[in-house]
Amino acid sequence: MRALSLRLRLRFRLGALLPALMILSGIGLVLSPGAVAGQAEDAQRLVDKARITVDAFRDDPNMAALRALAKDAKALFIVPQLIKGGFIFAGEGGTGVLLTREGGWSAPAFYTMAAGSIGFQIGGQTSEVVLVLMTDRALDAVLQNKVKLGADVGVAAGPLGGGVETAIATNLRADIYTYAKSKGLFAGISFEGAVITERGKLNRAYYGRRVSPEDIVIRRTVDNPNANRLRTSLDGLIAR
Repeated sequence: MRALSLRLRLRFRLGALLPALMILSGIGLVLSPGAVAGQAEDAQRLVDKARITVDAFRDDPNMAALRALAKDAKALFIVPQLIKGGFIFAGEGGTGVLLTREGGWSAPAFYTMAAGSIGFQIGGQTSEVVLVLMTDRALDAVLQNKVKLGADVGVAAGPLGGGVETAIATNLRADIYTYAKSKGLFAGISFEGAVITERGKLNRAYYGRRVSPEDIVIRRTVDNPNANRLRTSLDGLIAR
């Protein structure tokens, strides 16, 4: 009887310690230098891919209106790879970078854009996407996190064509205009209902500490010189 009582007390104490051990173990995993370094490398690869996307849109004659709009934009959100696929039920998603334009381009803040849809559709598609945020309302909505395009802010496909005249002649009233270059099979692309959410872990890894998107793109209290080539490409985009 005494042995049974001792085993029960020991089991109870181990049971009480187990959650604490799990928490400590989890903290170790979250703060692992290797994990943080890996996330920082992922973030830098994303920044480099965003630069390649900006260069491709800069040189595309069909994107003249985007270049004209970007000169007056509050910010750009660049998603180098938005993947969409499915059969009947479809989803799309990708991670990108947000940079504000006023006073020179800010450092990049990391966000994910994701959406789902139901309908008669089949196939897959990979797109490079640029969202042009034209209003303070659009920028504020994104910074508040989990903004839903078409519900929280107005979103429309950006005009295509020959430069500034095309952009000005178009009745531009949306908060955000979308541009995409796609490969693959899918019946069109729509960003209505897409949700944009902050990638806090990537922001933290890229800047070496916990930081908010407002700190990055509005207050500009942090920077990473490894984003300079992306900012140079953005200067080239609006200079065309």
